[in-house]
Amino acid sequence: MTNERKIEHIRVIERDAETDRNARYFQSIHLLHRALPQLALDEIDPEVEFLGKRLSFPLLISSMTGGDHELVRQINRNLAEAAQICRVAMGVGSQRVMFTHPQAEASFALRQWAPDAVLIGNIGAVQLNYGLGEDALQAAIDVLDADALFMHLNPLQEAVQPEGDTDFRHLAEKLGLLQSRLQRPLILKEVGSGLSPADIALGFAQGIRFFDLAGSGGTSWSRIEHHRRTEASGDLGLTFQDWGIPTPLALRLAEPWMDEAVFIASGGIRDGIDMAKSVILGASLCGVAAPLLRPAMESVEAVVDAIERLRREFITAMFLLGTQNVAGLFRNKALILEER
Repeated sequence: MTNERKIEHIRVIERDAETDRNARYFQSIHLLHRALPQLALDEIDPEVEFLGKRLSFPLLISSMTGGDHELVRQINRNLAEAAQICRVAMGVGSQRVMFTHPQAEASFALRQWAPDAVLIGNIGAVQLNYGLGEDALQAAIDVLDADALFMHLNPLQEAVQPEGDTDFRHLAEKLGLLQSRLQRPLILKEVGSGLSPADIALGFAQGIRFFDLAGSGGTSWSRIEHHRRTEASGDLGLTFQDWGIPTPLALRLAEPWMDEAVFIASGGIRDGIDMAKSVILGASLCGVAAPLLRPAMESVEAVVDAIERLRREFITAMFLLGTQNVAGLFRNKALILEER
C-alpha cells in the first residue's frame, strides 16, 4: 500500500493544480531596492556551504518521492543528476517504502548519479512508534550514502490519510536517543504546516541542531490526501488544506535559536526572490519541490533549466539589494523595506 500511495500522490498533483496552494505569503515582504548597488552583476557570489560541502547557491531540491515504480526511479535519478550538475542539495521522499518493498531501494540509491552533492535521506518520525528503529534509520542513510537524515513530522497528513499513523507520543525523546547514536545529523522537518517554537525547543533540547521549517503556502498534503478518502463526508482534507504556519512567519518565530541552530526554509518558495527573502529572515538553505516535479518527469535537462532559472533570479535579487555574497544577505533585516 505504501508503494502504490507514492504513485497516487503524483497523479493527484498532476490532475489537481490546487494542491499547490500558491499562497504567496512572501509577497507581504517588500525589499529595499538599490538603484546604485555599487556592484557588477558578474561579481555576485551566491555560493554557500552546507554540511561541509560547497553549493552553487542555497537551494535544496525538497523531498518528493520514492518507491518501486519506473516513474519514481526516473524522477529521482533526474533530480539527482541535476543536483550534481548544478551543485545544489537534494532530499529524497520518505524511505519507509524500502521496508515494505525492498525493490524500492533502487529509487534511493542515488549517490552514483550525484557523487559530490549533498544528499539527505528521509524517514517519518512517527514510524518510530510503529516498529522502525535505529537499524532502519541507518539503512536509510546507507542506501543513499546520505549526508544527513530528515525526520519528517506530518501529523495533519497522517490525520487525513485513510491509513494514517497518528501516535505521536514520546517522539522527541526517541529522536534525541537516535541523534546521539547515529553518525549523521538528523534534520527535524515538517511537510507543509510549519514548525512552531515549541517544536524547535523540543528538538533542540534533544540535541537536534538542523530544522526544516516547511511552512504552509505551497503543496498541501492535506488536500492531496483528501483525494484518497472514499467516505461520502470526506472533506476533512479540504477543511485543513491551508492549515499551518506560513513559512515567513515560521522563520520569524525561529529567531531565538538562529545563533545555535541551522534552519531550512521550505513551503511556498516559488522563485529566487522568495529565496532571497528567506535568507534575509535566517534560512541557510531554501527548499523547492513543486516547481521541479514536472521537469523531473521530463528530463535531467528540464530540471537543470528550472534550477538555473532560480539561480539567475536569486543572483539578480542579490544584485538589486547591493549584496555581493550570501553572508551580506543572511539575517540582514535592514534589507526589508516593510512588511504588510
